[in-house]
Amino acid sequence: MRIAVTGSIAVDHLMTFPGRFADQLIADRLSHLSLSFLADDLRIHEGGVAANIAYGLAVLGHRPALVGAAGADFADYGARLRAAGVDTASVLISRTRHTARFVCTTDADQNQIATFYAGAMAEARQIDLAQTALRTGGLDLVLIGADDPEAMLRHTDVCRALAVPFAADPSQQLARLDRAQTRRLVDGARLLFANAYESALLLERTGWSEQEVLARTGTWITTLGADGVRLTSADAPALHVPAAPAPDVVDPTGAGDAFRAGFLAGVARRWPHERAARLGCALATAVLGTHGAQGYTKIPTELRGDLAGVRGGT
Repeated sequence: MRIAVTGSIAVDHLMTFPGRFADQLIADRLSHLSLSFLADDLRIHEGGVAANIAYGLAVLGHRPALVGAAGADFADYGARLRAAGVDTASVLISRTRHTARFVCTTDADQNQIATFYAGAMAEARQIDLAQTALRTGGLDLVLIGADDPEAMLRHTDVCRALAVPFAADPSQQLARLDRAQTRRLVDGARLLFANAYESALLLERTGWSEQEVLARTGTWITTLGADGVRLTSADAPALHVPAAPAPDVVDPTGAGDAFRAGFLAGVARRWPHERAARLGCALATAVLGTHGAQGYTKIPTELRGDLAGVRGGT
């Protein structure tokens, strides 16, 4: 299966605060918030939702096409992705902007406060997904992840025009989208990804009920953190897939992206969605035990039994 992953490409600056954010918040002073958290450490890693998902698919033996915009500073990052098996030929390189930056602080409860600088991602709207489809000999599935909003809308429209199935994953960009834009991204998606908060926000943004969303999509996959994943569709009972047992959590960054990579790898093998979700949960757990969203460089030993028949896809 030929999969394209569109969305952000970024460099992550990850810091750790040894206390709890909640202990520093005063309920009746939140309208005038001014806080500084003294971090214990700083780690810089490759990231961005599209790059993370594409990397995970490559680790699982696929060769996804990464579609997004990056800066001239992407050279080393791109070489690492290509070495892992990611097709980066559809990455647009900006002449004037740096690759996007994700600056995130994680507290002792694994809560996160982050800022995202778009940088070169603002130029992603210039990318023509149809050219990627032509170059690769056709696409079987496109994941449309968080990106420049105009790029997300354009990629969705191209998928419809080319009759290419797509997965909608607007995630943090829901806060930037209006009702018409959100409906345009969701309507007709074969797969719809969101976490629990994003699912509630999606209903608010679209103005649709859950049943109305399900009537317009295939399967809605809601990640629930330590509580696993919920799979819902219009024509089948809801399914709950528990999270895989987790080791000590080193860094939660990128766990959701790893889940998506594992789920899409299962879809590529035409597995039932429940089985694909189990693989996604297992890969997410592997990421929790490493620093950075791409800290794992090979299939963890404990996943190999789940991966029979996965490797060798495209």
